[in-house]
Amino acid sequence: MTTRRASAREVVALVTDDFTRFPDPPGGERASAPDGPLGWPGYDASRERAARRTGESESVVCGTGSVEGTRAVLIAFEFGFLGGSLGERTGDRLEAAYSYAREQRLPVVPLVATGGSRMQEGMLALTQLQRVARQSALTREAGLPQIAVLRDPTTGGGWATLGAGADVVLALPDAQVGFAGSRVRPPDADPAAYTAEAQVAAGAADAVVPPAQLREVLGRWLRLLTDGTGGVPGAGGSPAGPPSGSLREPAPVPDALGVAELPRSGWEAVRRARAAERPRARAYLDAYFSRRLAISGDRCGGVDPDGMLCGFGVHRGRTVGYAAQTGAATRPAGYRTAARLIRLADRLGIPVLTLVDTPGAANDAEAERQGAGAAIAELFGVVATARTPITTLVIGEGGSGGALALAAPGRTWATPDSYFSVIAPESAAAILKRPPAEVEATADQLRIRPQDLVELGVIRITQAP
Repeated sequence: MTTRRASAREVVALVTDDFTRFPDPPGGERASAPDGPLGWPGYDASRERAARRTGESESVVCGTGSVEGTRAVLIAFEFGFLGGSLGERTGDRLEAAYSYAREQRLPVVPLVATGGSRMQEGMLALTQLQRVARQSALTREAGLPQIAVLRDPTTGGGWATLGAGADVVLALPDAQVGFAGSRVRPPDADPAAYTAEAQVAAGAADAVVPPAQLREVLGRWLRLLTDGTGGVPGAGGSPAGPPSGSLREPAPVPDALGVAELPRSGWEAVRRARAAERPRARAYLDAYFSRRLAISGDRCGGVDPDGMLCGFGVHRGRTVGYAAQTGAATRPAGYRTAARLIRLADRLGIPVLTLVDTPGAANDAEAERQGAGAAIAELFGVVATARTPITTLVIGEGGSGGALALAAPGRTWATPDSYFSVIAPESAAAILKRPPAEVEATADQLRIRPQDLVELGVIRITQAP
């Protein structure tokens, strides 16, 4: 099977063995008119040839299937049917599929391969994107996850709605992915920019998954985002959305992995937090989760793989979201990715763990051009308004507002080898016009040790088991 041009039936078979199709919804009168709503000469003949060639009556096949034990609504595009284009009948099928997903509280998995809207139906085809966007938004409001799989090609409105609008975006290797298809791009366009790999690098998709691994990876994502129940969080609750975050148990505080003794001075706390051998985010995530999957990118052109790790994992049998700083200066894309993670977890009723460890927000000229202030403000707001409980552990450096943005008010702990400060001691001394010899004394004056922060009522201390 050639996965880049796999049929709808073939791609469905990649992810499930028990697919049940939905019956075709009634077709729109204009779409059923001779040569379609525009009376486009030869349109009926084109559809008849496409039906004979593919065995399908439209460009999308919808139904339900169990993916590694989790039932979902699957939407598979048939690229062989007029390039997988969207017309009125396609919109009817998509609307019916999303409606069924909400009625049955099922996640939605679009398996996308499309060239965009069907030109033989003109603006009536283009307006199907509004129908799709509304159905996706209603499904999002209902607290149901959407996981898209991008096939070759995923372009035009299909990419800009079903693909890019999903909560998690997976892509098959070398798939053409972009708003502009190959026949309408500028003549000097770099084709490498229109690939699945490029979209991951730009923060628009989360991962490239080989076809042989797609069922396993998709199944793991579905289990994580449905909390391993085969349904969705709050499946027995209101159809309007998941239960209030107050009804969810907070994520437990991780055990400290580093030194157990509290620092004797502020400067000792700084040295410990900056020590190369001190456990970092990956060590904490490995110890906390039995398995986990990462999301990547802020969905507006940026990634911060060196500064922020985000995703979902399993801790003691339940799903927990995580956003973890790695010890480096956090870039704007890192803050926006963390905000994206917390919003998704909030919608699905999944508790969140955040790990604070940064000398501060990146403050170079490029970070300012990328909107550092706005990104930090966005994260502050998301944390402040989240309904799902957030648990925070400071595991290293807590550098000013760039660290505080990730910390949950009233639910922040710290390890003995960490500190939290309004400003780095070196910067504080420089602002006060003190000589370098007074940096250590300044660290004590700032009261940045974990035990100082407990006395100030800012944090609690966690210890090794």
